[in-house]
Amino acid sequence: MKRGFTLLELLVVIIIIGVLATLGIQQYGRMIERARGAEARMILGQIRSTAAAYRLERGSCTGFDNTAAGIGTGADQIPSACRATHYFSYTVSSTANGFTATATRCTTGGKTPNGSSPLTLTLTTDFNAGTDTWGGTGGY
Repeated sequence: MKRGFTLLELLVVIIIIGVLATLGIQQYGRMIERARGAEARMILGQIRSTAAAYRLERGSCTGFDNTAAGIGTGADQIPSACRATHYFSYTVSSTANGFTATATRCTTGGKTPNGSSPLTLTLTTDFNAGTDTWGGTGGY
């Protein structure tokens, strides 16, 4: 009596392993992209701190813009456009009570690998209400 596996049994095992590997690779890619979102969360937090100082100094967030937030094209600034040192570009707009800062995932020109689509992460802060609201399209 011979012992061993039939060709059919081996094919079924190989197919199952292939399906599991495909699912694992996709999940791994999502987790890596979420980790890249840590850059955006950190920089948006820095922008929030800068906005709070701006509001304390002036009594309002009116006029808090990219320049006041430290966003620009200089090497020591938060990038306003995609560049090889960051995964995201940033922009900010303000109201009297707060601001909205947006991080947009670079699809070209950013730190490699670039994203496949320009996903976003936004932070909207209302200092009068004492609220921070996170949103966006990237699931970061």
